[in-house]
Amino acid sequence: MPKILALIDGSIYAQSVCGLCAWAATRLNLPVEIAHVLGRRSISSGFDLSGSLEFDARAELLKELADLDEQHGKLAQQKGRAVLEGAKELVMSSGVANVSTKLRNGDLLETLSDLEADAEIVVIGKRGEAADFAKLHLGSNLERVVRSSKKPVLVAARAYEPFDSFLIAYDGGKSANRAVEYVADSPLLRRMKCHILSVGAETPENHSRVQAPAMVLQKAGFMVETILINGEPEEVIGSKVETENIGLLVMGAYGHSRIRSLVIGSTTTAMVRRCKIPVLMFR
Repeated sequence: MPKILALIDGSIYAQSVCGLCAWAATRLNLPVEIAHVLGRRSISSGFDLSGSLEFDARAELLKELADLDEQHGKLAQQKGRAVLEGAKELVMSSGVANVSTKLRNGDLLETLSDLEADAEIVVIGKRGEAADFAKLHLGSNLERVVRSSKKPVLVAARAYEPFDSFLIAYDGGKSANRAVEYVADSPLLRRMKCHILSVGAETPENHSRVQAPAMVLQKAGFMVETILINGEPEEVIGSKVETENIGLLVMGAYGHSRIRSLVIGSTTTAMVRRCKIPVLMFR
């Protein structure tokens, strides 16, 4: 059975991830699985000072380090289980009855393909525990997950708030069209106000481009507003999100267009940072 997969750690974003995955689970009538992956740094003390010591001292130190690593690993496991239990209670308190948890060891990407195998959507925070206060950057795991996941990735903002409208940043590319098809076919955003925004000059070709997805969504029952604005994508989209009180940004995550290249690239980018709302991304 499909599920909503929530990836969490001890970050301040975990609560928002829980709120967003509970919202998605309710809209889609799906169970939730909350996963916490203990990375190698979490289960190891990371100390290795043995190379510069005499044999006897080195042997004693290695034993002490091994004991410390074992204790550190046990504490990481206990913390991980506590994080998962707290998240489970939070999601269930939002009305989702079917919630499971999974604690894994290893690298997040090494376990992602298995975790997401039967997922409908993957939910993750904009930043993780190691980057909570790095306000000018997105978390490294976010970029890695979006690059690797074969499923739509729903990125939680710092705080979850209910919403009734969404904006599709549309450029005519394959991933943008996949986003439109998903929205049209899924109950996730049904009965919400839809805005479709394309960034470009006022030309007949550009107007025709933005009307094509609008027709698809109108046939699916959505009330759609189309917008074509020239300018810098991050400023145009960010301003529209703020002035219209948009609740969710939907867009493709990859490609060579001016919009999609802003989202996930070789460096962290302006778009997800600028829009302080959840972002649903498609490859």
